[in-house]
Amino acid sequence: MLKTVAAGLTALFVTASSLAYAQAPSATNTTGGEQESARPSAADLNALTDARIGIVKAALQLTPEQAKYWPAVEEAIRNRAMGRQVRLAALARQRDQGDGDPIDMVRHRADALAQRAAELKQLADAWQPLAATLTPEQKQRLRFFAVNILRLVPRAVELRRMQNEDEGDED
Repeated sequence: MLKTVAAGLTALFVTASSLAYAQAPSATNTTGGEQESARPSAADLNALTDARIGIVKAALQLTPEQAKYWPAVEEAIRNRAMGRQVRLAALARQRDQGDGDPIDMVRHRADALAQRAAELKQLADAWQPLAATLTPEQKQRLRFFAVNILRLVPRAVELRRMQNEDEGDED
C-alpha cells in the first residue's frame, strides 16, 4: 500500500506541476487591464483526467477478473470530465459576453445541473459491477484516494498558478 500511495502522490504532483507550468499569463482582460491566467487547454485537462484515472487504477491494483470491468468505469470518468469541460467553456463564453438575461442564466444552470446528474448516474452505473468485486482493502484505498488525493489536484494546480503569477509580478 505504501508503494501505491507514493506512486500516486508522485503522479499527482508531477501532473499538477506540469499543468501549472504550462499555463502562461494571457493578454489583459476586459474588466480593467489586470492580467489573468490563461485557461488550461483541452490537452491540459485531458492530461489531468489521464493522471486521475491512472492514480485510481494504480491504487486499486485490479485483478485480471476485475480488470474486465474497468473500461466502462474509465469511459464514464472520461465522459464526465468531457462534460465538465463543455460546461466550463459554455460558462466562460457566457461570462465573456457580459451581462446576460438572468432567466437565461438560471435555465443554463438548470441544464448544466441536469447534465451533471446524468453523468454521475452513468458513473455510478459503471462503477457498480466493479465495486461488487473489490476487496475490503481495495475499497479502503479507493476511498482514501477519492477523499484525500484526487481533490488535491485542482488545489495544487491553483497554488502553482498563483506562484507563477507572483513570480511574474516580480519582473
